[in-house]
Amino acid sequence: MLKKQRGFTLVEIAIVLVIIGLLLGGILKGQELITSARVRNIADQNSGIQAAYYGFIDRYRQIPGDMLATVAQDAIGSTVPAGIGGNGNGRLETDDYSEASALWAHLSAAQFIQGAYTGGATDDATYVAQTASPINAFNGRVMLTRTANYADGGTPSIRLALAIGNKIPVNVMRELDVKIDDGFPETGVLRHSSVTTGTTVFSSTAGCADATKWLIDGTEQDCTAIYLY
Repeated sequence: MLKKQRGFTLVEIAIVLVIIGLLLGGILKGQELITSARVRNIADQNSGIQAAYYGFIDRYRQIPGDMLATVAQDAIGSTVPAGIGGNGNGRLETDDYSEASALWAHLSAAQFIQGAYTGGATDDATYVAQTASPINAFNGRVMLTRTANYADGGTPSIRLALAIGNKIPVNVMRELDVKIDDGFPETGVLRHSSVTTGTTVFSSTAGCADATKWLIDGTEQDCTAIYLY
């Protein structure tokens, strides 16, 4: 006697394929939403820091981070860690970790930003290791300073700028650039970092961008950019 063969009907197979398609579509859409949320987080963090920096200047007539430690404690109060401040010359020193970390201590003590920051960093290692600075949505340290560490196609001038923190995937970086600037890594206010070696807060993998575009066909996961104020 012959056994009757059993299997899935075309309708059943079609239903399964539709369900798989819906699941895959939901996963991809979820990933897009997560990416967009992180892009918004980075953009909002930058706007908040910029507002806090200029708000501090408006209130105290001093540059946060550059403000003398004694003046900061007199003006802001004992919430400023003792001895944390700059040289009081009216500007942030170029790529100076001491003043860059003091900046966060001053802003947080004056309640312009959330968090409690200790200041006192002297180099990249101490800046990253201690609670001296905020982090971005990808756990990279951000830094507000005067710097020329940005791509320019020539010789960049020293500018007040925010290093928005590394560890950012290249596709997220491009989406951020499109959202808040012109989408190109060497023009506008958001520039690719020119530091492509080492492990400083400015360092960004060379494969993140070339002179004309963000290299989103690649898989670089450790990119950063400099937002010029």
